[in-house]
Amino acid sequence: MPEKTIKGSEYELVVLFRSELEAKIETSLKTVAKIIADASGKITTEDDWGRRELAYKIAGETHAIYRVYTLDLPAAAPNKISEALNITGDVLRYLLTKVDSRVKAVLAEEKLRHNENEETETEIEEE
Repeated sequence: MPEKTIKGSEYELVVLFRSELEAKIETSLKTVAKIIADASGKITTEDDWGRRELAYKIAGETHAIYRVYTLDLPAAAPNKISEALNITGDVLRYLLTKVDSRVKAVLAEEKLRHNENEETETEIEEE
């Protein structure tokens, strides 16, 4: 009998790392990946937004290194991840949110419509 896999829900995690970690960020990224894996989660995408200026100081820091993850998590994982990130010294702030599938579908449709409009405009300009 085939093994059943229970699909979790899609989440987005934004992590702000201390800016002085820029040279050795790989260690901090591995720590976050381990926290996610230990909570039975899976990283589906990872996006590096780089070093950015903060709108206000956080723990005396004016800049942070931003990393955005898309995750597939079981129901209990968000609490486990939050507890672990709260005590991780390399992390200034984080935001873990559940992705609403309806909003995601509307955004994908809007992006498709925008791309079709750009193609039409390009065709008109070429004529």
